[in-house]
Amino acid sequence: MGAAFVSSLSPSLPLSAFAQRGRGGEDDKPNSYDDITHYNNYYEFGPDKRDPSDHSGGFHPHPWTVAIEGEVHKPQTLDIDDILKRYPAEERIYRLRCVEGWSMVVPWNGFALSKLLNDVQPTSQAKYVAFTTVYRPTEMPGQNTGILPWPYVEGLRLDEAMHPLTILVTGLYGKPLPNQDGAPIRLVVPWKYGFKGIKAIVRIRLTREQPSTTWSMVAPTEYGFYANVNPEVDHPRWSQKRERRLGEFLRRPTLMFNGYADQVASLYAGMDLRTNY
Repeated sequence: MGAAFVSSLSPSLPLSAFAQRGRGGEDDKPNSYDDITHYNNYYEFGPDKRDPSDHSGGFHPHPWTVAIEGEVHKPQTLDIDDILKRYPAEERIYRLRCVEGWSMVVPWNGFALSKLLNDVQPTSQAKYVAFTTVYRPTEMPGQNTGILPWPYVEGLRLDEAMHPLTILVTGLYGKPLPNQDGAPIRLVVPWKYGFKGIKAIVRIRLTREQPSTTWSMVAPTEYGFYANVNPEVDHPRWSQKRERRLGEFLRRPTLMFNGYADQVASLYAGMDLRTNY
């Protein structure tokens, strides 16, 4: 979801500094580890916010491999331990805005997705990046229900995936990523609604065509492919103008692109994001 019309903007801060800490100050104090690990949407473990922490104890994030395939010159299947060695994690403190109207601030540990994509060398035909979550209904009780089609799938345009703010996360608060937050590896795109942050990734496929995404298949009029945070475009069933930050009583105004407009608005120059949501 996005603004009516977006023009090209240049960053107001050095991107390296911005990506490391995000923009803001006291308003962006990270939520507690307890908040971040006990208030989650992760339907593979159930629809309630506490279900992921309550029901993910039997999930095994090791051993683990991620296949990178499709429109690449060097397809690879990487073990999670090799990923951790090859791509050292750095801290990225990002806002997270859920499409439901709540938000938090998370000190992720991860690395730019572009590093991995550059290593597999996308072909000239690659336009999009598709992601797939693991399918393990014996360990993920929510996958035994019909609440969503399984496995969960998501996607980005290639330029979105290559943006320096887009990261693959392997930890938070300096600790390994907990099961309920997407262990052992998940996607974080801070200017998009949280459902774009696919968890427990097992496959990354570069494609010529726009890939299917779970929520846009289930409810295409409510959850679009782009899913950019935008206070000017409401969800059909509620306003997106304000949000509730976990731990706060009053609701705060939602920022365009979740506050990252200076860095990412140029990706959508010329698009009417009232319809390209």
